[in-house]
Amino acid sequence: MQRLISIFAIAFLISCDENNPDHDPEIETPHVGIDAPATITYTVLSQFPHDTSAYTQGLEIHNGKLYEGTGDFSNSSLRITNWKTGAVEKKHVMGTDKIFGEGITIFNNKIYQLTWESHKAYQYDINKIETPEKTFDWPYEGWGLTHDTSSLIISDGTANIYFVDPTTFKVKSTVAIKDDQGPVNYLNELEYVNGFIYANVYQTNIIVKINAESGHVVGRLYMNGLLQQNDIVANRTDVLNGIAYDSTTKNFLITGKRWPKMFEVRVAP
Repeated sequence: MQRLISIFAIAFLISCDENNPDHDPEIETPHVGIDAPATITYTVLSQFPHDTSAYTQGLEIHNGKLYEGTGDFSNSSLRITNWKTGAVEKKHVMGTDKIFGEGITIFNNKIYQLTWESHKAYQYDINKIETPEKTFDWPYEGWGLTHDTSSLIISDGTANIYFVDPTTFKVKSTVAIKDDQGPVNYLNELEYVNGFIYANVYQTNIIVKINAESGHVVGRLYMNGLLQQNDIVANRTDVLNGIAYDSTTKNFLITGKRWPKMFEVRVAP
C-alpha cells in the first residue's frame, strides 16, 4: 500500500494507551443482528529486535522459524528471520520497480506470496525460497494472506475476504466482513487461528478478530503504545503491520513496517 506515513498513522504509533479505544463521537445506525465487537485485552510478554529495513507485509511462524514478506517495490523480499535476535538468515529479493511484495502464508510446505497491484502471486518450495516454482494470476489487489485447513484466505483492501484454492488460485467463496456499524475495509495482514481471522486495519493500530464463517467482527485489539516515542524515526518508521501466531506457546508476535522491535503478546481468549 501507500509508502508515505500519514500524520494519522504517527499519532496512533505514539499513543500510550494500550488497550482503550478513542471513541468516535458520531454514533452510526447499528446493523441489526450484529453485536458490537468486544474490546480484547492482551499482555506484552517480551520484545525482540526487528530489522528496520523490513517494510513488513506478511509474518508467519512455521516449525519454529519466522518467515517474513516485505514490500516497498525494489526492496520487496521473502526472508527467514531469527525472531529472537532479529537476524535475517536467508533473503530472496523479489521486488522490482513494478513488483511490490505483500502478504505471505505457508500451506502444505509451500510458501505463497502476494503482490500489491501487479495481479501476481508466487509459490515457493519451503526449502528453496530463492526462486518461485509457480506464478498465479490474481484479479484483485493483493493485501493480506493466511490459510485455514483447505483454503488460502486473501484480502484486497475492501471489506471482502476471499477463500482461494491453493492449487489453482481460483476463488472458492467470498465473505463480506462487517461489524455493527457496517463493512470493515482496509483489512491488511491476516492470521487464521482456530476459526477466527485476525486482521490489522491498515493505517491504524487496531487488530480485528473476525468469525471466518460469518464475516462478523467479534472483537478488537487496540495496540496503541507498543512503540514509544524514542522508537520512532521520522519519515521512516511506519504503521503496525505484522501478525504471527505461535501454536506452541499460543502467543502472537506483533510488529510493523520498519519497526525496530517485535513484541510477543498473549491475547485474552
